[in-house]
Amino acid sequence: MGEPSGLFEKEPVMKSVVSRLLAVALVLLPVSTAPAFADEPAAPPVATEWRNPSNSVHIRIDKCDGKLCGTVTWASAKAQADARRGGTTNLVGTRLFRDLEPAGASKWHGKVFVPDIRKTFSGTLSFADSETMIGKGCVLFGIICKSQTWKRVR
Repeated sequence: MGEPSGLFEKEPVMKSVVSRLLAVALVLLPVSTAPAFADEPAAPPVATEWRNPSNSVHIRIDKCDGKLCGTVTWASAKAQADARRGGTTNLVGTRLFRDLEPAGASKWHGKVFVPDIRKTFSGTLSFADSETMIGKGCVLFGIICKSQTWKRVR
């Protein structure tokens, strides 16, 4: 038999202890820098303005009756006309996102109102980062969904 391989060589005690401590520190590093409870929702960006992809509707995220909501603060003439044709008389002031409750990290679940067709769907709001919000509405138990990426208005 030959010399023992590097894995089975006897090392000085100090070198072994330092290696083990370093290995443990490297394993725990991602855990120690993560939030204590990763599934807890981050604080919602209350009192912020957001615009839809075509910049035809702006909403304000706020607390409404203890839950999160999104209310139209501005709409283009075309968006207002589309909403009126769908049966929504006053688009400005309408809550598009309603009854949103925490559903994980940076995610809220509730209802999404589509003014053009005057229908409310199950939906979510999630915040990819401080500048990007994704609104998603689903039908048929979440089988058919549509999402929109909203950008923060500064």
